This record gives sequence, structure tokens and C-alpha cells, in this order.
Amino acid sequence: MKTPAKKSTTDRRKPTKPNGVKYPDILRDLEGQRAAILAEAGVVLTSPTGLEIFPDVSDQASAEADQHFSFRIRERERKLLKKIDEALSRFATQTYGICERCSGDIPYKRLKARPVTTLCIECKTSQEEEEKSPR
Repeated sequence: MKTPAKKSTTDRRKPTKPNGVKYPDILRDLEGQRAAILAEAGVVLTSPTGLEIFPDVSDQASAEADQHFSFRIRERERKLLKKIDEALSRFATQTYGICERCSGDIPYKRLKARPVTTLCIECKTSQEEEEKSPR
């Protein structure tokens, strides 16, 4: 009867997830957000987009303001969808969670709070300070 081989004490690698994904919960969240945005976009595309004509000028102005607000929301969702797609691409290339500026690991808590981030908190703070400083 063979005795099981002892595990090497020098092998301290973290176990990989069954599908090889480092943050499967964040991946699920991103995929869910993406699906929700696309589903909402489908509803918007199938609903009438024409602006109604109202006899009252104030009603017309209110309807136009509502439409402008809807356009702004859709534009923000379009930008978020692009960021989500970029994050999913980083998952595919196994670069998700690595800071684009310093190449260090982005802490899990930051990724969980802002899953589309590309910078660690130190680099993001530095970037914001650079943007604020006069040129």
C-alpha cells in the first residue's frame, strides 16, 4: 500500500478556481450588469422614440426635458457598457485586477466596489491630483 506523497512546503500558490477565473463573483456581477443594460436598451429600441406634440408650451418643454434626460442616461449606460466590455476582455486575457499604471494588484475590495476600474487607489489618487494641478 502506497502512502500519499507529502505536499511540498515551498508550493504556496493560491488554489485556482475550477474555471481558472481569479474573481468569479465579480465576473458574474459584470456579466449581469451587461445583460441588464442590453435588455434595457432592447426595451428602449422597441418603444416609440418620437417626441409627442403638446398643445401647451410648458407640457412640450417638460416632454423635451424628459427626453433630454433619457438621452443623457442612455449615453452614460453606453459608456458603462464599454467599460464593462473592456473589463470582461481583461478577464479573458487574465489581466483583470492589475493596475494599468504601476502593474501592481488592485485590492479585491476596490474591484468589488468598482469592478470596471483599471487603477489601484494610489495610482487613481495620483491621477486625480495631476488633473487638478494647474499646467
